[in-house]
Amino acid sequence: QVQLVESGGGLVQAGGSLRLSCVASGRTFSTYGMGWFRRAPGKEREFVAAILWNGESTIYGDSVQGRFTISRDNAKNTVYLQMDSLKPEDTAAYYCATSKTRLGSRYEAGYAYWGQGTQVTVSS
Repeated sequence: QVQLVESGGGLVQAGGSLRLSCVASGRTFSTYGMGWFRRAPGKEREFVAAILWNGESTIYGDSVQGRFTISRDNAKNTVYLQMDSLKPEDTAAYYCATSKTRLGSRYEAGYAYWGQGTQVTVSS
């Protein structure tokens, strides 16, 4: 059974940084793309970032481009999301997901498994 466990969320002031981690088990992590999404209260889940199976290509949502960085360590079965210059509008539950293919995707339908989420709260 595939399991994804996120960690690293918390409360931070605007302008600060956090690094989220997502550890995967139960699947050959290194052969699949990975992604991060987020859901703010009262809003739909939003694409944040995705990374190719080998880490050589990344894509980002418009609202986080230039501030967030996705990376992965296949030896540790872990994907990361470095979040810098955080804003109050980044407040959300953040979810990692494993793609159905080697590619990352902007769309939820492209992902097979999801973690339970970790909460990020940015105060102004």
